[in-house]
Amino acid sequence: MQPMTLMSIIRFILLLVGLSLGGCASSHHNPKDPFESFNRGMYQFNDTVDKAVLKPVAQGYSNVMPSPAKTAVTNFFSNLEDVIVTLNDLLQLKFVQALTDCERVLFNSTFGIFGLIDVASNMGLEKRDEDFGQTLGHWGIRSGPYLVLPFFGPSSVRDGIGLYVDSKTSMLKEVDHIPTRNEMYATTTVNTRANLLDQEEILEEAMIDPYSFQRDAYLQHRQSKVYDGNPPREKFDDGENGNTPDKTSTNSNQENKQSALDEVAPVTASVAADNTIFSAPQQKPSVVRIWLAQREGIN
Repeated sequence: MQPMTLMSIIRFILLLVGLSLGGCASSHHNPKDPFESFNRGMYQFNDTVDKAVLKPVAQGYSNVMPSPAKTAVTNFFSNLEDVIVTLNDLLQLKFVQALTDCERVLFNSTFGIFGLIDVASNMGLEKRDEDFGQTLGHWGIRSGPYLVLPFFGPSSVRDGIGLYVDSKTSMLKEVDHIPTRNEMYATTTVNTRANLLDQEEILEEAMIDPYSFQRDAYLQHRQSKVYDGNPPREKFDDGENGNTPDKTSTNSNQENKQSALDEVAPVTASVAADNTIFSAPQQKPSVVRIWLAQREGIN
């Protein structure tokens, strides 16, 4: 694996800024989405690619793959993702959590036959979700403007950088044979998308404006993840202050406007997952969590 240099990080940040400038003509309805016109265009692009390519492939995959085989594929890539989770545990100084997540990798990689069987969960070792975007948030880095990335879907400046860093530590990068590596990337993407086919209709029925739903839900969900499901309650300032701390509103007006916006459900060319609609950021998801699957399917 080639080391990630400072210059490569800088180039990636400049790329995000360049993409962001494409939406400067936005009317700034939401202070956290100053590049809305660009983001809406990118959302339409991702949605078009998904409907034309990824969804049909996922449907064919789901029809021919037996359920046990799909479960085994999901477990295999989830086990690889646990390596990234463990690294971010350490970066956040969550040493006890890092130990249990490392145990998950060891038990699933050995007794679980290279991760095909999730024996760790049966042993009481909980599956967790940590990534470098959360690590940056843990140390006080705000999310920055909301961004919809090509193929990757909803993100932010902070989480886009986090996605890039996590990709450099992915175990799939260790596969030297390029055709095999590409096949593994394609398999995890299609498998992730196929796992959401049954949940997609529920999500579509819940959305009036899909773009706004995904944006607001994504920002709330990521804020909740940074604080391990217990974000501080601070009133959201929707005025002109674009530097407002990244806190989720919990007052009644916000709940009346966006009662179903606590999780994100972007269906893009390389993402899809399970997202949950719940009434408060602290509650546990139960239906669909798209962003989690995006991270699990791409890293």
